[in-house]
Amino acid sequence: MNTGGQSSWSVTRNNETPISSLRTYEGASAIVTGGASGIGRALGEHLASQGCTVCLADRQIDVAEQVAAAICADGGNATASQVDVSNYSAVEHVVQEMLSRTDRLDYMFNNAGIAIGGPLRLHSIDDWKRIVDVNLLGVINGVQAAYQVMLKQGFGHIINTASMAGLSSAPGATAYAATKHAVVGLSKSLRIEASLDDFRVSVLCPGAIRTPILEGGGKYGKSYADMTPDQERRMWDKVRPMSPDAFARAALTAVARNKAIIVIPSWWKLYWYADRFFPSLATAIARKSYSNLQEMSQGKVQ
Repeated sequence: MNTGGQSSWSVTRNNETPISSLRTYEGASAIVTGGASGIGRALGEHLASQGCTVCLADRQIDVAEQVAAAICADGGNATASQVDVSNYSAVEHVVQEMLSRTDRLDYMFNNAGIAIGGPLRLHSIDDWKRIVDVNLLGVINGVQAAYQVMLKQGFGHIINTASMAGLSSAPGATAYAATKHAVVGLSKSLRIEASLDDFRVSVLCPGAIRTPILEGGGKYGKSYADMTPDQERRMWDKVRPMSPDAFARAALTAVARNKAIIVIPSWWKLYWYADRFFPSLATAIARKSYSNLQEMSQGKVQ
């Protein structure tokens, strides 16, 4: 179906009945939290390149404004808004701003996230509060703000960014994995509810993507692993991190096709399948990987 200048991707309800109101992506509007860098920035740039009006919502307002300006200079339509996703009123304000500007909200990408890595024995309760506030409460706030709007307008798509750590065990990132498992569970359950109200929910589960979060947890994250930046880079290079641009292209294709759980790069599904069908094997692999990580952080592995 290709009407009203929309892309050739067919927009469907429950993969059967067309929903004419959801636009993919020309003429649509989208909010991307964590839109100043990494995956969020790439999603915003690719959405805009396909004719979508984009709001890049981020704590780093200066950087977000620079990205939005670059998008506009390339002929796209983007704005930037400063937001702390752990503050519901702030997230709701961004949603209402988008409605006042475009009179619709097609896509809500709840993408902002941080990582706090290293052995859990070194974490403080403040670390727990920090990561839950951003990674889980931030998604909840985005869902709550967008959900009511989409119910009223009768269409929309909420996309929550989780992680492969939300589909399998992740020793050395236990707090991070806890929040990402919660995001996966939220998304799977809400998708069923939302399908009865004619809108959609998907969850992104990236493998290793070459973003700042791979080194020290990103600007607002933290790492208790006793590793140098060079050691961290070499560790992640072993699993071939994907570029954010390549990830965004693949992710938006899957979102347009209304995929429920989106694992990119696709070969990372092997870890997911192992965890589901061969849990003992998956546990053994994770234990060995964590042991190697501990040795590396202690300087025993060069």
